[in-house]
Amino acid sequence: MRLKKVRTRFAPSPTGFMHVGNLRTALFEYLIAKSNGGDFVLRIEDTDRERLVEGAVNVIYDTLGQVGLRHDEGPDIGGQYGPYVQSSRRDIYKRYAEQLVKEGKAYYCFCSKERLESLHEKGFGGYDRHCRNLTKGETEKLLAEGRPYVIRQKMPVEGSTTFDDIVYGPITIENSELEDQILLKTDGYPTYNFANVIDDHLMEITHVVRGCEYLTSTPKYNLLYEAFGWDVPVYVHLPLIMGKNPDGSVSKLSKRHGSTGFADLVKDGYLPQTIVNYIALLGWCPKDNREIFSLPELVENFSIDGISKSPAVFDYDKLLWMNGEYIRAMGTEDFIKNAMPYFRQVFPEGVHKWDVLAGVLQKRVQKFTEIPDMIGFLKELPEYPADYFTNKKSKTNPEVSLKMLKEAVPVLEKLDDWSVDSLYNTLTGLASRLGVKNGTLMWPVRIAAAGQTVTPGGAMEILSFLGREESLKRLNKGIEKLDAQGAC
Repeated sequence: MRLKKVRTRFAPSPTGFMHVGNLRTALFEYLIAKSNGGDFVLRIEDTDRERLVEGAVNVIYDTLGQVGLRHDEGPDIGGQYGPYVQSSRRDIYKRYAEQLVKEGKAYYCFCSKERLESLHEKGFGGYDRHCRNLTKGETEKLLAEGRPYVIRQKMPVEGSTTFDDIVYGPITIENSELEDQILLKTDGYPTYNFANVIDDHLMEITHVVRGCEYLTSTPKYNLLYEAFGWDVPVYVHLPLIMGKNPDGSVSKLSKRHGSTGFADLVKDGYLPQTIVNYIALLGWCPKDNREIFSLPELVENFSIDGISKSPAVFDYDKLLWMNGEYIRAMGTEDFIKNAMPYFRQVFPEGVHKWDVLAGVLQKRVQKFTEIPDMIGFLKELPEYPADYFTNKKSKTNPEVSLKMLKEAVPVLEKLDDWSVDSLYNTLTGLASRLGVKNGTLMWPVRIAAAGQTVTPGGAMEILSFLGREESLKRLNKGIEKLDAQGAC
């Protein structure tokens, strides 16, 4: 028997931003398809008309484009199984729903909204199948009167339904727990479950990938496949994504843990390729425990048997570390291109010596959004206390620092070449003549030049970027500050 070509589909609803859970589903569907030489299909599920958000479809396209998940078929590029927007397939769903009614596997339900609400008020846990046994005459009379209706599937009331999941193994649900599900709503739109089954079959989807929260509803899908006599796809349910709480416990990832949407993470300064790399490891473990992957490398190394049942914890510290690794691996031109908007926030008119600043920052930046705060001192010297000049490691205090600055300023005033190398040779040479360690001299110079204890570069890089005039001005201001404090 000829094996079917692997086909997966990403079927988001255009209801807002792209949550990392949705993006992980899309990524795993893409990886399953591409690692098996298959097709990755994009389908827009817009049947829940009340939840539609204007512009959300573009968010889907933009997100997939930024992370490199190129679909082989979809609303924007077409394909042989279209249309790929569910609202354009209403006639198809109606035809299949009516087929089940004719075969006695589904029925018209005329129960009003008020009646259904009264069931809940009485504590009834679902639909009581009131219309399931209407006679043909009663049904035809209500249809002739124009009574609004939905179409419900006749679910088995006894026994159980079992299915196999690639990750979680065999799952069994008692049929008594399943109410007669709605297939077609009063507005003519299909329900999520019904549309998915119809579309997945007609589009020849072989693998259905989704979160494990759908495990208990999967029998509803399978009973529909059974009603039509269709083959059931391979199910791949993914583990939950959890977030860390302040008390050390974990709960399902939400906004209280931090940014959970792709766009928000990008806005926070994370690179799209970092986000893709990181979420690939949320529930999947490569065989060699490697952590850094490009998208093509993920395709090459991915296998379904590496997916775990255990919940995955979204670790923002780990994401931050990984983002820093990606930034450091960039070429200089790419780094400057990505960093430039943040440089401009501090220096909108531009400055010289981008290469000096970029070379320093690339080694230390973990997110591009950190840049404005990291370099703000270069624009304007912040106010700082004299006790910044005290550092045990460098063996400095206000008195030592004052002496070092008074020695450094005259030497630097005579310096013609204000490059990093020249500054380094001059200051290390001075430290040697004074009989002190380099750090004893460099610490007060850096504090006076930067006005803060943590800087993206050392004393030489800071002085080089500031230039002669501004550097000497700041060093002399440091001397004045220490003099005013009584250092002698």
